Amino acid sequence: MQPTSDRTDWFPIVLRMEGARALVVGGGQVAANKTRLLVQTGAQVHVQSATLCDELAQIAAQQAEREGAFTHIARDATPADAAQWAAQGFRLVYLATNDQALNHTLAALCQQHNLPVCAVDDPAVSSFITPALITRGPVQVAISTGGAAPVLARRLRTRIEQILPDGLGRLARFMQEQRSWLRARLPEAGARRQIWERFIDGPGGRLGMDGLTEDARKALDTLLEDPTPRGEVWLVGAGPGNPDLLSLAALRMMQDADVVLYDNLVAPTIMNYIRRDAELVFVGKSSNRHTLPQGDINAELVRRAKQGLRVLRLKGGDPFIFGRGGEEIETLAQAGVPFRIIPGISAANGCAAYAGIPLTHRDCAQSCLFITGHARADGTLHLDWETIALHNQTVVIYMGLAALPQLCARLIEHGLPPDWPAALIERGTLPEQRVLCATLSDLAEKATEQGISSPALIVVGEVVRHRILPTGQ
Repeated sequence: MQPTSDRTDWFPIVLRMEGARALVVGGGQVAANKTRLLVQTGAQVHVQSATLCDELAQIAAQQAEREGAFTHIARDATPADAAQWAAQGFRLVYLATNDQALNHTLAALCQQHNLPVCAVDDPAVSSFITPALITRGPVQVAISTGGAAPVLARRLRTRIEQILPDGLGRLARFMQEQRSWLRARLPEAGARRQIWERFIDGPGGRLGMDGLTEDARKALDTLLEDPTPRGEVWLVGAGPGNPDLLSLAALRMMQDADVVLYDNLVAPTIMNYIRRDAELVFVGKSSNRHTLPQGDINAELVRRAKQGLRVLRLKGGDPFIFGRGGEEIETLAQAGVPFRIIPGISAANGCAAYAGIPLTHRDCAQSCLFITGHARADGTLHLDWETIALHNQTVVIYMGLAALPQLCARLIEHGLPPDWPAALIERGTLPEQRVLCATLSDLAEKATEQGISSPALIVVGEVVRHRILPTGQ
């Protein structure tokens, strides 16, 4: 099947190229870029072109001492050549000539002979593409857009380059050298994984990156003295929904967890960042159903941790703002289970910011009050209305959509004017976010007309009049 320019079904593979024959067709700068990449893998690189640019000539000179590392075929390629490339033992071909028609012809011939071919910057006729690569010794990070936007891939590579320490290669080589030895000591794969993760996160990881192999080995030996898996619970705030708002600590724990207990306020896009082999347990609650009572969730956290598992309790927003995190840590503390807490951007902060509504403002709101609008079983709201219905503050109401008519009516009844500004933020921070600005007298009616649904946050106060939509969102 011929690839098309809008394909997204490229399959990532890693080829061992050391000693393999690879062909680059072309003698310009693009050919030099691909040649440099192949040379680093230890491949036997053949460059076919009548002439070589200065950089290719320099690469040829540098590889002269390595027998077979670089071969210059000093003539331009023709379709007749392509028919022979597979028989000559080439593992793959890069086409980097300035003649697009020739590249297309050569690519078609390569595919006819089942020879992997990449016409540079032309994925429509290629059978493989090359991602933007970041290399730290044995550690390689590849960024690909499926050939759709190579400039974007290179920009992402630049950003990731900045956060990867140079010592990663030394650490990877140390771990490679210890793999067989550790496998003999710990045959069970899960136990080895936990040891390595404890090693990387502890002082051993830094020693390995610094190249202090003897000290790193001592750190590994210390961990092996007590290889029993240590269970613990991590209460992590996933933020209001947009995965860009996850903290670095949250991301790391999502990749390290053995099991994840999550609720219905965690956006599906955020779930994609969890380690693929982690067990996922849905414990979400809504106004109409309870998958697990809170007491059962607490007990499940304790049970899993005492099995030696690293348990991630992932919550929308922040664990300590209407997330019942306080109840969970009390249970964990009583059971003697170690736990950590990673805060998240709360729904109030995140949704208001993305809606362009300041929660406080010097001219009209010197305080901000967070409340829950969840009604009792009989439908009534039991709130301190005298404290809530004040003019010089902002009120943010969680879980209040179902009781919105009653909320607005009671706020007016207790002193706020009917034309008092109010807003609804539906699916805040996400691409489908909607913001409805109105007043207490008509907010409920307009919400029904526009079909606003949960999750939605209510903001009441004059700060709504100061709303300015952010230009970058």
